[in-house]
Amino acid sequence: MTVPAPVKGSYTWDRSFRIWDTYFALIWLATLVFVLGTDKPGWPVRVVAAGLLAPLVPLYVGFGRPVLRGDPPDERRAVSYLVAQMALFLPSAVLVGETRLMAFALVPPCFMMLRLRWALIAVTVINIAPVIGWALLWWPGAHDVFFNSVFAVVTLVFSMALGTWIIRVIEQSQERAELIAELDASRHEVSRLSSAHGALAERERMAREIHDTLAQGFTSLLMLIQAVEAELDEDLPQARRHLTLMDETARQNLAEARALVAGGTPADLADASLPDALRRLAARHDAVLQVTGPVRALPAAPEVVALRSCQEALANARKHAGSSATVCLTLAYADATLTVSVRDDGCGFDPAAVSGGYGLAGLRSRAAEVGGTALVGSAPGAGTTVTVQLPVSSASPASPLRSPR
Repeated sequence: MTVPAPVKGSYTWDRSFRIWDTYFALIWLATLVFVLGTDKPGWPVRVVAAGLLAPLVPLYVGFGRPVLRGDPPDERRAVSYLVAQMALFLPSAVLVGETRLMAFALVPPCFMMLRLRWALIAVTVINIAPVIGWALLWWPGAHDVFFNSVFAVVTLVFSMALGTWIIRVIEQSQERAELIAELDASRHEVSRLSSAHGALAERERMAREIHDTLAQGFTSLLMLIQAVEAELDEDLPQARRHLTLMDETARQNLAEARALVAGGTPADLADASLPDALRRLAARHDAVLQVTGPVRALPAAPEVVALRSCQEALANARKHAGSSATVCLTLAYADATLTVSVRDDGCGFDPAAVSGGYGLAGLRSRAAEVGGTALVGSAPGAGTTVTVQLPVSSASPASPLRSPR
């Protein structure tokens, strides 16, 4: 996964760069005042020192500032800037000791631009070299040399501590910016995958619904049409009965299609209990329904799975067992389970030899979604039994519905 680059301004010091500009300007101005206002050395020397300090401002604005704002700073340009900066600062600091105040503005960029080892070397030169050069040039008294040396060491230690803290802040800011970018990319990836998964799951759900309702209805219509064609010349009453079943099946398919579009309860369950819905379903497939146990209202999920499982099993029985086979449908209520079973005495098959197909896989998938199981038992010449067992809450009140007829 590609991690987007941190956005500009992600570093702490980069977001507040105007404060840094103000700090640099104040330190430079204070140093200039100290240099020009000191008692010694004489005016010519102080003017030269001030003249060396003056280019630091345009150097910073035109060259140093853009380098500092680099993300990260260009190391070669950073070295060039710092060398030019020290070439102006060190002679001025050797000539006039007060120039060393400027070090407070020159030290932080070393840590901002360079790696830690090179930054420490540059900071050591900025703090120590001016004192050594000043002492060798002017040969001041021992007291002044001691005082300035101690001051240089203290400022060096302070600079190193402050600089190390600055680097840690920059590194943590960069790590956080990268982490935020990575988390943002991960969030978008998870959102994309979640949407793709949701679309796939919805597509599979719709495919299963269409297979268990409309496709099975159309299959029943085709089988009834074939039966009517065979009966028109020999058994007109039976043909009329099958035509009536065709009308009911077509209307049921239309109701199921509308329910799918609306995303509501299956048409068979919209205005009836589960036993009544299965009773109508069994009648359309010339099957016999048996209900056992205390009939009670159950949550919609297991009732829908039970209905769809029976639709699939009955359609398969009529398709594969033969029109002359007897089909029995059993609905059993227990304290913690709801079981539906569809059995036919047709030709049967070898379950191990069956590969592919959407019906049995969809049957098992539906049952698994509500924590249930779907078992298919069959053998050549021994018929087929499809059993779906679904868990239901035993705490649900056994609300008696209409007694099974």
